[in-house]
Amino acid sequence: MKEILGFINKEFTVIFIACLPIIELRGAIPIGISLGLSPLHSMILSLIGSMIPVPFILFGVRPIFEYLRKTKLFKNIVHSITAKTINKSSHKIQKYGARGLVIFVAIPLPGTGVWSGSLVAALLDIRFKWAFPAILLGNLIAGVLIMGFSSGVVNLILS
Repeated sequence: MKEILGFINKEFTVIFIACLPIIELRGAIPIGISLGLSPLHSMILSLIGSMIPVPFILFGVRPIFEYLRKTKLFKNIVHSITAKTINKSSHKIQKYGARGLVIFVAIPLPGTGVWSGSLVAALLDIRFKWAFPAILLGNLIAGVLIMGFSSGVVNLILS
């Protein structure tokens, strides 16, 4: 029983870490592998975990930001977050639409990923039916890349 609980605990750890902003799938896959999970299992769990916040961000950010803009305390913070997000990546995503969102989420660099992609999609008013699949596909591409880097497949191919 203890072994089963330990295994389930590892899986929930990977899913939880993948839900976190900044870390997301890019950090959860190597952590899952270091916990003893297979690279593929770690990637699948990380993909599931990192997609959990997406609907909440896509549907919830704009109403929350609208409410916070009306308060003195959060008005400037919301404006700053919105301006940084829009200035940083929106012109490429607006130009290429869902394809741009896929590429933005797929690039495994800091500041790109599911949380940023979802925030940009929400702020640019990209419909859920286009944003969610684009974010999922970009996240899947990033997951395959990170799994390859983490498990040494890329090193094997390059040598």
